Amino acid sequence: MSLLLSHYNYWVVIVLMMIGFYIVIAQGNLVKKIIGLNIFQTSVFILYISAGKVAGGSAPILAEGIDLYSNPLPHVLILTAIVVGIATTALGLAMVIRIRDAYGTVEEKDIQYIESRGESDPC
Repeated sequence: MSLLLSHYNYWVVIVLMMIGFYIVIAQGNLVKKIIGLNIFQTSVFILYISAGKVAGGSAPILAEGIDLYSNPLPHVLILTAIVVGIATTALGLAMVIRIRDAYGTVEEKDIQYIESRGESDPC
């Protein structure tokens, strides 16, 4: 039991990942899908940061008497991933705005219905 509780951050990752995945699959609203992708993405960030933490490790600065260092690479990669995630979210929201302008809705089923009837010109 203590092994499960000592790795609670991995359980948080699993819960967030499944919540984000469920939102992407179950929701028809495009904005909600983007929110679900962001929740999923956050869970991946937490996973990489958790894996990069070394118990008892110090910052990777050479000093006397320090033998165990934490690896800074996962944290640097996550900083880059956060920037890419923000840009991707902004692009997705901009596309949702264009879709709403073209079809008058952001609901996936309504867009598919409009497309099947050929009522709207997406350009």
